[in-house]
Amino acid sequence: MATREVLYDLRGGTAWITLNRPQRRNALNQALLAALYDVLEAAAADAAVRVVVITGAGSAFCAGLDLKVIGTENLIDPRGDGSDLPDVLARLGKPLIGAINGPAVTGGFELALNCDFLIASTEAAFADTHVKVGIHPGWGMSQLLQEAVGRRMALQLSLTGAWIDAQRALATGLVNEVVPPGQLLERAREVAGMIAANDPLMVATLRRLIRSRAGATLGQALEAERAGFRRFLARHGKLGG
Repeated sequence: MATREVLYDLRGGTAWITLNRPQRRNALNQALLAALYDVLEAAAADAAVRVVVITGAGSAFCAGLDLKVIGTENLIDPRGDGSDLPDVLARLGKPLIGAINGPAVTGGFELALNCDFLIASTEAAFADTHVKVGIHPGWGMSQLLQEAVGRRMALQLSLTGAWIDAQRALATGLVNEVVPPGQLLERAREVAGMIAANDPLMVATLRRLIRSRAGATLGQALEAERAGFRRFLARHGKLGG
């Protein structure tokens, strides 16, 4: 599956999604968003897909919303079915790795933050410029950034609109790894392959448990893990005795 705006390729259990408007630094217009939602839903529905990797074509990961089409294109409901980006990502249900090849700005930064974790090229950079362009965040910036880097750092980044490079992003915990540009996709493939080789039910379970912490107290999250462990033991006849 592929469109002009988004490339999609399935290799060895990993679905590769490439934002493909390099002439506009992969800025998000209605056609790109609609195509992105389609391929994310295709990955969610395909049992052969164990992991998803998203990256950008050319020198940028994603420059955010295409300012040239704001007010003329439907960017909040691009397919006309009521689905917005957080809705589609919430339904993915599979590990999503961001392979950040270049700048990730505002809406593109939000797309990166919605990934489970990020591997960055040394050419990657990040900026939340909502305050500079006067656009309200809507895909998680105000909450997901502080989860990644802490409240105080999130306040500094969002209120100033300042850029951070890949090494500082690594130091703040925003990205997991930084590699040379020529090694980015190979490293993403390697990590995705390690995930795909594991037990799919337990991968899904651990992902759900870890992600659920954001909406629960520590006690609630620990109890959810213990309850799942008890169910696991009961299914395998190892509870008690």
